[in-house]
Amino acid sequence: MPEHQPPPRDPAPVGPPPRPGDPTTPAGPRSTRPPEAPDPSDTPAVPDGASAPRPGPTAPETPGHADPPDPSAVPGGAPAPDTPAADTAAGDALVPPEADALCLVTGATGYIGGRLVPQLLDAGYRVRCLARTPAKLRDHPWADRVEIVRGDVTDPESVRDAMRGASVAYYLVHSLGTGGGFEDTDRRGATVFADEARTAGVRRLVYLGGLTPVGVPERDLSPHLRSRDEVGRLLAASGVPTTVLRAAVILGSGSASFEMLRYLTERLPFMVTPRWLHTRIQPIAVRDVLRYLVGSAAMPPDVSRAFDIGGPDVLTYRDLMRRYAAVAGLPPRVILPVPLLTLRLSSLWVGFVTPVPASIARPLADSLRHEVVCHEHDIARYVPDPPGAPLGVDDALALALRRVREARVATRWSSASVPGAPSDPLPTDPDWAGGSLYTDERERPVDATPERLWRIIEGVGGDNGWYSFPLAWAVRGWLDRLVGGVGLRRGRRDAATLRAGDSLDFWRVEEIERGRLLRLRAEMRLPGLAWLEMYAERDERGRTRYRQRAMFHPRGLLGHAYWWSVAPFHAVVFGGMARNITKAAEKPTPGPGPATAAPGPDTDADRGTDADPRTTAR
Repeated sequence: MPEHQPPPRDPAPVGPPPRPGDPTTPAGPRSTRPPEAPDPSDTPAVPDGASAPRPGPTAPETPGHADPPDPSAVPGGAPAPDTPAADTAAGDALVPPEADALCLVTGATGYIGGRLVPQLLDAGYRVRCLARTPAKLRDHPWADRVEIVRGDVTDPESVRDAMRGASVAYYLVHSLGTGGGFEDTDRRGATVFADEARTAGVRRLVYLGGLTPVGVPERDLSPHLRSRDEVGRLLAASGVPTTVLRAAVILGSGSASFEMLRYLTERLPFMVTPRWLHTRIQPIAVRDVLRYLVGSAAMPPDVSRAFDIGGPDVLTYRDLMRRYAAVAGLPPRVILPVPLLTLRLSSLWVGFVTPVPASIARPLADSLRHEVVCHEHDIARYVPDPPGAPLGVDDALALALRRVREARVATRWSSASVPGAPSDPLPTDPDWAGGSLYTDERERPVDATPERLWRIIEGVGGDNGWYSFPLAWAVRGWLDRLVGGVGLRRGRRDAATLRAGDSLDFWRVEEIERGRLLRLRAEMRLPGLAWLEMYAERDERGRTRYRQRAMFHPRGLLGHAYWWSVAPFHAVVFGGMARNITKAAEKPTPGPGPATAAPGPDTDADRGTDADPRTTAR
């Protein structure tokens, strides 16, 4: 393919995108816009304290797709809060710049990328996903409609292959919470991506970054914001027309910002708070972020710049917590500021109270040290806002909260792998020959069908628990959080079904063979690698059998010492788990759901019905 010659730019400078408030930004400040007064008969019911959603667009959500209107949607085209796409609908997307254009999406296993892909497909684009672990995308409902290739943004060869034939490339990866050196990783990834996009003749790059405060020197920005800003500049300097969308707090079911807000507000009716709760912010609903991302693919070729994106409400984080309490029907919260509460202490506090670990909570909180408010709304010139958009805070919270309560969350902040999580070969690979692998294996006959047993297996974790000694699991989760791990609070994306790549408390679904096998890989802090497998099988006589295998590959002497120190508890934890799972399968009640409690803890040791636990080293 011939080398790409970038088209003329708009008045914005070539290279780095303009910062809001610069002379090159045409529009003036936009701090807030009063919502239109809706017709009460045209709006769905929302929880007490929430403002009613404004009317949606009058055209179909995707031009060119004249499907009949969804009767559950709000008149005008905006989905009602009880529809599956309520807080992720992209709204009016522009017509693709060319027929059957191909979009490359990185970060499709993450929160935003996993929601963007189906929106691009619905808008008429072809989609190719670049993923380090393609298996994590296998069970997504849209997986058979996209091309999935293996690769990493820091690997030029894999990026080069993924870029072939792409018209638009979305850069939706970052190293949030990876510890020291994340800025170098982000810089290397952005440089490789930009270089390969220019070589491949990609027509547009699209990047979702963070909203940076105006007038604050770069050295005073948080490392997270500074890196996000640098990535945007590196992509824009590629010579490929680039759209950089800069958002502050994103509100949507499953987002890290929403989960942090939800748990802080619901669990703490009385709070002592750090100074950053008084910083002004401009949140944006995830559905509006997706609408801008989809629309950015069709921007004119002479537009290459950054855009601030936000909702119509500007408020402090403390006010945001109070608005959430009102929308959720909670009593008013008492909030007392404590100026001496440092960033480190406040991030540990957030990590203790919410499912968001301190490694992620700290950069999120650090980004709120300075005011993050939009100073222009130029994006509307290229991706017009339909009536009622962007959504206000109350509407965005009500939509997200409804999705959470109905357990219909498409992606979560934990969808992406935990930084530093193991990615070694499976224990069955030849590379493991000669290495140490400790196992604890148990099996039990089950007086139930394999299908019934499978429903119990697929429902483990989260609110359903782990079917053995709840205190032991809780203590292990607390200990993991004390050393910076994720603990048990990530829960489940869905109360009844799992898919490859899902986070499940401090595990991740590595493999799932529907109806037969669930393999979980540990993401807690361990001196080694650990897996837990659960099988629903039939024996040679046609009887249902439950088989369970825990595996641990130690790392050094500390790893061996860890295994032998916890081995005495395996009969209680793993033996009780096997026993209680089979008991639950044998009960005539339906499979576990959101309100189904796990059987009580069984702390008795095995009494001969389990297969002998085997500890092997090979």
